[in-house]
Amino acid sequence: MISRAERTLISDWAWTIDRWLLASVALLIVAGLVFAMAGSPPVAERLHLPTFHFVNRQVLYLMPALAAMIVASFLSPRLVRRSALVVFVVSLAFVVTTLYFGQEVKGARRWIFGVQPSEFVKPAFVVLVAWALSESVRRKDVPGNWIAFFLFPLTIVPLMLQPDFGQTMLISLVWAALFFMAGLHWIWVVGIGGFGAAGVLLAYKFLPHVHTRIDSFLEPPPPVAGVPANFQSETALESFVSGSWLGKGPGEGTIKRILPDSHTDFIFAVVGEEFGVIVCILLAALFAFIVVRGLLLAARNEDPFCRFATAGLVMLFGLQSCINMAVNVHLMPAKGMTLPFISYGGSSLISLSLGMGFLLAVTRKRPRTEVLTEVHAVGAAEEPLPA
Repeated sequence: MISRAERTLISDWAWTIDRWLLASVALLIVAGLVFAMAGSPPVAERLHLPTFHFVNRQVLYLMPALAAMIVASFLSPRLVRRSALVVFVVSLAFVVTTLYFGQEVKGARRWIFGVQPSEFVKPAFVVLVAWALSESVRRKDVPGNWIAFFLFPLTIVPLMLQPDFGQTMLISLVWAALFFMAGLHWIWVVGIGGFGAAGVLLAYKFLPHVHTRIDSFLEPPPPVAGVPANFQSETALESFVSGSWLGKGPGEGTIKRILPDSHTDFIFAVVGEEFGVIVCILLAALFAFIVVRGLLLAARNEDPFCRFATAGLVMLFGLQSCINMAVNVHLMPAKGMTLPFISYGGSSLISLSLGMGFLLAVTRKRPRTEVLTEVHAVGAAEEPLPA
C-alpha cells in the first residue's frame, strides 16, 4: 500500500494517475499477446520461421514499449511538450531520410533501420498542435493557430511522398478535429473540409496506388487465376462468418492460414474466427471506453493544453482503431494500418505506448492551484522584457 502522506515520485504518480485508463490499456496489451498467439503462427510457418517467432518478437518489443509508456506518464505537462518537440523533430527527419535511403516495401519507402518513423510522428504532432492551440487561448498575441496550421503541411507532405495515404488521412482528421475544438469559425471549418475533399480527389487522380485501391473497393475487377482482387478483405469477411458468434476456439481457425497479413492488418478477422463476434464486440467496446473516458477527462480539465492534448491523443487512438476494424469488415479500402496494441509491429507498439504515456501524463489529477500556477508561469516566461 502507498500512503497518501508519502510525497514521493511513485506515490504522487500512483494517486494521480487515471486508473481506469491505465487498466484499460493494460488489458489491451494482454489481449494483444493472446491474439498474437492465434494470428501469427500461420504467417511464421509460411515464412519457414519458428512457430512463435512473431509472438516472441512482440514480447521483446513490449519491454521498451512499457518503459516508454511508464516514463512518459511521469512527465509534467511542460515536459510532455518538450519531449514531444524532440520526438517530432527527430522522427520527421527520419521520415525525410526514408525518401532517399529507406527500404522500399510494396512500392512505398516507410522503413529505415528496421523502424517506421512515421508512427512516432503521430503522437508528437498531436501534442505540438495542442500546445500551439492552447497558447492561442492563453495569449492573444501568440499566433498559435497559425503555428498549428503550418505544422500540418510540414508533417503530411513527407508522408504523402513516401507515399503513406493512411497515416496522412489519420493525421488530417485529428488535426481538423482539434481546430474545431479550438473554436474555429464555421467558414474555416467549411474551408478545411473542402480542402480535405479536394486532397482526396487529387490523390485519387494522380496517385496510382490510391486510384487502384478505391476502384477495387468500389467495383472489384474480375478474379485473376481464380484469386479475387480484394483477396484479403474477402477472406477476412469469411473469417467472421466462419467464427459466428462464439468462434471456433483458440488455435482452431483455418481461414487464417491463407490470410497473408493475419498477424498485422487483419488480426481482427482472426479474432472473429477463433473467438467469435461477441469477443470482437467486447474488444471494440474496450477501444470505445478508452476514447470516451479520455474525452470526459478532457472536458473536465481546466488546463487548455491538457484538454486539447487529451482529446487529440484519444481521437488519434480511436480513429486508428476504427479504420483498422472498418477495413477488416470491408467498409473501407485497405490502409495498412495496425489495430492498436493488438497487431504485430515494433514501431507501432512503441509509438502507441508513448502516446498512451503522454495521455496518462496529461490526464493525471493536479490541484487547481498547480494548474493556475503553471498557466501563469508559462505566460510570464513568454512576457517580453520591459524596455
